[in-house]
Amino acid sequence: MIADAEVGGRSFLWRTSMLLESTASDFDGWQSLVSDSFVPLDTEPQRRGGFRGTIGARDYDSVVMSHITANPHAVLRTPELISAGVGGTDGKAPPQNYYKVSLQLKGHGLLIQDGREVSLAPGSLAIYDTSRPYTLSFDCDFSSYVMMFPQSRVNLPTDTVRQLTATSIGADHQLGAVATQIITQAGAMLPTLSRSVGIRLAGNVVDLLTTVMADELSDSGEGADERHRLWSDITAHIEANLGDPRLSPSTIAAAHFMSVRTLHQIFAGSGDTVAGEIRRRRIDRCRQDLADPLQRQVPVSAIGARWGLSDPAHFSRLFRAAVGRPPAEFRRMTAEGSTRRG
Repeated sequence: MIADAEVGGRSFLWRTSMLLESTASDFDGWQSLVSDSFVPLDTEPQRRGGFRGTIGARDYDSVVMSHITANPHAVLRTPELISAGVGGTDGKAPPQNYYKVSLQLKGHGLLIQDGREVSLAPGSLAIYDTSRPYTLSFDCDFSSYVMMFPQSRVNLPTDTVRQLTATSIGADHQLGAVATQIITQAGAMLPTLSRSVGIRLAGNVVDLLTTVMADELSDSGEGADERHRLWSDITAHIEANLGDPRLSPSTIAAAHFMSVRTLHQIFAGSGDTVAGEIRRRRIDRCRQDLADPLQRQVPVSAIGARWGLSDPAHFSRLFRAAVGRPPAEFRRMTAEGSTRRG
């Protein structure tokens, strides 16, 4: 079983458990439960008297789907908690930043981030970023689905996505309605699926959410400039050629008839370098394949080579730096966790 990461004595159970369903019958218990289930958070009661809340969470290889039902309260992601940070699955990997997408099912709330605020009503879909402060406040009993996933899973610049935090994404678009329906169905269906199918479905939902965000940005005109168009074309090229070990800034620049310097300028402000983007995407694909029970017979080195990392030693070093453990150990521990939970 993968060891829990600990910050301030709290263990982050969603990182290790395929299934976690817990109920808090008082507010102190809820404070611990919400931090254990997501990232470190402060909580504040919204009324006097008793409190009860339940979180059911499933982890699908870094994509966490949670169903939350609780009495009125507020949660705060403060600058102090962000500064404390949290590493990877065992505290050894570099800290990751996450997006959270909330689908309100019942009750009403308010999300505040980046100087904006959005009301949460049944059916509303909103995104927020754990790397920056935010506040979620509910003044009545509520329930919601929350998906949390690494920002690296979203094929959009982080500076661009920042324009969407604390807004009702997809509210005026058909894609938003489709995403709402699929998240609702996936939330009910995922607990009934095998781990391998669940990982694929959760990944597909993240891809759909990325499409909704891109559509929202394009409609607002914020993402339609030439630099963003070039960035999108280049990252699509990277994605299509991840298996080519020759993929590099120079080959990408040549394919797009530009200088390497211009290529690096396009990526400035995107949150990563060109080489870093290639490396991150390759490790993400390797991680997904290593966690897939249907690919347990495929040698680790073959999975690395499939995604352009043909040198086993180099692949192992890169994977360990990003994930916190070598690829073979990651596969073994993921398989053991899956077996113990059926």
